[in-house]
Amino acid sequence: MSATTDDLKLAADFAPATYDNWRQLVDGVLKGAPFEKLVGKTADGLRIDPIYPRAQGRAPVVGRALAAPWQVMQRIDHADPANANKQALEDLVNGASGLTLVFAGSNAAHGFGLPPTKEALARALEGVYLEADIAIELEISPQGRDIGDHLAALLETRKVAPGAVDVRFGFDPIGGAAVRGGFAGDWASMAPRFGAKIAKLKALGFRGPFAAADGRVIHDAGGSEAQELAFVLATGVAYLRALEAAGLSLDDARDAIQARLAADADQFLTMAKFRALRLLWARVEKACGLAPKPLFITAETAWRMLTRRDSDVNMLRATIATFSAGLGGANAITVLPHSLAVGLPDAFARRVARNTQLILLEESNLAKVADPAAGAGGIETLTRQLCDSAWALFQDIEKAGGAFAALQAGLIQGKIAAVRAAREADVAKRKNVVTGVSEFPNLKEATPDVLAPAAAPTPHAKEAIAFEALAPIRLAAPFEALRDRSDAILKQTGKRPQVFLANLGKPSDFTARATFAKSLFEAGGIEAIDGEGATDPAALATAFSASGARLACICSSDALYADHAAATARALQAAGAAHIYLAGRPGEKEAEFRAAGIGDFAFAGGNALAMLEGAYATTVTP
Repeated sequence: MSATTDDLKLAADFAPATYDNWRQLVDGVLKGAPFEKLVGKTADGLRIDPIYPRAQGRAPVVGRALAAPWQVMQRIDHADPANANKQALEDLVNGASGLTLVFAGSNAAHGFGLPPTKEALARALEGVYLEADIAIELEISPQGRDIGDHLAALLETRKVAPGAVDVRFGFDPIGGAAVRGGFAGDWASMAPRFGAKIAKLKALGFRGPFAAADGRVIHDAGGSEAQELAFVLATGVAYLRALEAAGLSLDDARDAIQARLAADADQFLTMAKFRALRLLWARVEKACGLAPKPLFITAETAWRMLTRRDSDVNMLRATIATFSAGLGGANAITVLPHSLAVGLPDAFARRVARNTQLILLEESNLAKVADPAAGAGGIETLTRQLCDSAWALFQDIEKAGGAFAALQAGLIQGKIAAVRAAREADVAKRKNVVTGVSEFPNLKEATPDVLAPAAAPTPHAKEAIAFEALAPIRLAAPFEALRDRSDAILKQTGKRPQVFLANLGKPSDFTARATFAKSLFEAGGIEAIDGEGATDPAALATAFSASGARLACICSSDALYADHAAATARALQAAGAAHIYLAGRPGEKEAEFRAAGIGDFAFAGGNALAMLEGAYATTVTP
């Protein structure tokens, strides 16, 4: 008899475990607290339970061919085509199976990119055997709309048949308009030119896909998973209509479209998102009377999760994102180098980005199992919930007249703004932790080497039809701005802003809250100076004066606060403390503590960002 989880010999020695058994144990730990404390919510409000039963009868979501690896794409974004070519050749020799050519001004450029010219394209691809099963993906800007024609001319010069080249052209006028905040004309007048360009390239023999429905636009702007999926569907449907109007059959139009999604460090949501897109697109195909085919989906590790501070942690975030996208069935993945938010990545950062994928593929063999999430109750439930939520949003966009009309009306921007505001509030309160920035900061960290510093964003030219732009954000940016301010003060005065930790009692009394306070203040660039434990207010005031700090934070247990916090605050205030904090909630003692001179209370869930900004505004000379 074959073994299953129900008849394994070892399992037979134990009593059956049921959900009710588990709930009894959990309720005992909760001690009367509501079970809902263990239930999470996504940015879309989707419920995440702490445990799920197995999902019965679920088939794998078909993505890549069985046991086929995803394409290991490497970003080529150097402004000098000769250097870009050197990078491309090095990447291909060292394991990349494709190149993502990023042109200046494209949605993915982030301040860098190749010049959008035929000369730059030819130089960047010099020595690259395009017919040798090397994937090419183009990230083009409005100025580079003729890159497809330039590539066709280059292949003609090389005597390479267009059909022999695996190239994804990435035309995405609606996504580009969303990021720029406008378009040269309305979609009705632009769609025929879009369709004609793709029809021309297809007639030359290129296989495509040609158009990209790009969800990164939404993710970069702080949107939710369902919003990202809905935008991909709406944009994809707009492109289907335009291509059919240009003379392509519906089947050819469908094959001409790919999708792009962001992959972030939320492992289960990322896996569910990629699975959900395939199911949603199949629903669109069926509505069009087409037999569903697996949609080609490219993934890119998320821009918004990158940090400039403690950027090495970006390697860990990228690994989780790549793992999730790979298991979610992505056909191709681009890993953003960990130093990209700092500047143009060097050879080391590029190598790490490349090897992140190679290790997961060749050492961890992640591609060997098709849809390993199939049947997993949690991920199957998330997938279904995302499908339902995204489809409802997609219908709203269609009712508004389609993706472009919804952008003009501000429908999409309004929904994203609400989610972004909630997300930013969670970052400010450190409910959504940015490791290495809002938690576990290192004021003595080394800045990674880069080839060129990151350029300041340049405003987009005003378009004939203008609307609110979906500008990309990074979640770490507000805390990093405070760190930048601290660096400027250090450079100017030789010393960072400082806070003295007035530790009350023994280490067992104050260590937990002193550690919390140190992490909190240093997340804003305010150096924490540890005081030795004492309960004598005069001794603590003397130690504060000797520290040279202008800020003080009292750290201890609630029991010691009751007896000593007020007296300590008065002593610190008399010693010249410009502002006094207490680590923890004040409870019923708040009025007494404030009367003694304590101005703020630092606790988990409080608005850490606002408190840190207040420290600079009231006590630190800019």
